[in-house]
Amino acid sequence: MLRYITYRSLVAVFLVWIVVTLVFLLLHLVPGDPAEVLLSQGSTAADPQAVANLRQRLGLDDPLWLQYAHHIGGILTGDLGTSFRDGAPVAGQIVQRLPRTLEVIVTAALIAVLFGVPAGTLAAVRAGGWIDNVISFLSSLALSTPVFVVGSVVILIFAQELRLVPAGGYVPFAVDPARHVLLLLMPAGTVALALWAVVARMSRGSVLDVLERDYVRTARAKGLKRRRILRRHVVRNAMIPVLTVLGLEMGTLIGGTVLVEFVFNWPGLSGYLVSAVDARDYPEVVGIVMVISILFVFLNLVVDIVYAVLDPRISLSR
Repeated sequence: MLRYITYRSLVAVFLVWIVVTLVFLLLHLVPGDPAEVLLSQGSTAADPQAVANLRQRLGLDDPLWLQYAHHIGGILTGDLGTSFRDGAPVAGQIVQRLPRTLEVIVTAALIAVLFGVPAGTLAAVRAGGWIDNVISFLSSLALSTPVFVVGSVVILIFAQELRLVPAGGYVPFAVDPARHVLLLLMPAGTVALALWAVVARMSRGSVLDVLERDYVRTARAKGLKRRRILRRHVVRNAMIPVLTVLGLEMGTLIGGTVLVEFVFNWPGLSGYLVSAVDARDYPEVVGIVMVISILFVFLNLVVDIVYAVLDPRISLSR
């Protein structure tokens, strides 16, 4: 097991380095000069001399290999650089905003698992019946509805009509815990809807597959109760593909909650990334993408380790 974890960790480090390098190179291929973007005011072009001075101050005149070396050296020492826009440390902004995005994603994942796994299992046990058809219809509807439409409908119903929760915004948990939870529920619920559909569908398919295995048939032949068979023999083995999809989806959601954060005015990391790309702020973009890639790879590493725990054959094959 230790050898397997070490191998997967080294692969994860290599993948993060590849992502950081690709993002750094691609940003320098994107048309547009960060110095001109920062100095331009509306339709008024920036003064060429001022642009040249700013490029020199920001280090944009250095050779590309030297900029890359400085960037990698900063990452290794924990320094993600300073923003071109306001000179603020990028790491500080990420540390401030990342927990807000993770709050939404983790809460959404908990909701999706708590409701998706039982729904998928129930649909598999009642395969072909009306319960299965209803769950399949609801999951299809959830997957086909854009997240901004779901968010708008949620605001219309729960905030405008029923007035049960605020329409959006953010309040730190330390300031007002109750209001913080209320403001968190709507964006998390919006994200959870599509994730619930994915988990429910994967759970249904996986449970159906496991129910046809020989050891399940043997357990039935021994006279074990259906609930015990499901709990001890079916659900645990059926969770392996579900965990894979959940890990991948959570990693995708880290950088994919832009619309949700915009609709609910939630100041997370995704909105910060969009504004950084628009401003051609290289340190911010590379820093944010690096953190997102680290989290994505870490989630997949956790999934691999859980795989090995659930099925020791995976670790033994390495």
